[in-house]
Amino acid sequence: MKNLLMLGMTSLILLCGCGEKKKQKSDEDTAEETQVAQNQSTSEEAVKFPIYDFESFEPILNKDGDKTYVINFWATWCKPCIAELPYFEKINAEQSDKVEVILVSLDMPSMWKSRLEPFVENKKLQSEVVILDDPKQNDWIPKVDEEWGGGIPATLIYNKNKRSFYERGFTYEELNTELNKFLN
Repeated sequence: MKNLLMLGMTSLILLCGCGEKKKQKSDEDTAEETQVAQNQSTSEEAVKFPIYDFESFEPILNKDGDKTYVINFWATWCKPCIAELPYFEKINAEQSDKVEVILVSLDMPSMWKSRLEPFVENKKLQSEVVILDDPKQNDWIPKVDEEWGGGIPATLIYNKNKRSFYERGFTYEELNTELNKFLN
């Protein structure tokens, strides 16, 4: 499942990279884009979590407060992501005075109400949850980290002095070890 996001992005790269001619938008294409935007707008109104495109999300990746920021990219359909969420919650509970944990959901819009909200409620997640909804993964993934291949789980840990990106899952001990490099 981890590679599902990468597969989708690879397809986008292949689709965008093939052919030099630009296709003219037909009325049908424009109508479809309008409908998608309307559906998304309707979905957004009812969702409990903030929804960002990358441009509005990017400041979260560059906060300059006195805390250490832990930004975890995950989805409800990602088994390794789900396995590590309790460790982020534990860090959030134990070190909230020094650490800010933000869980960035990459779930699809159709899953926000049906899966994401119930999941967060059932698991009683206390960390901040936000939704990153920007289909231009090929543009924003390298802005998060140049080496990120797009797989999840992925985590960015940073503060004023240091920044590290991890494209893998964590155990509690591993997460705590990496976090301590920022706190000490």
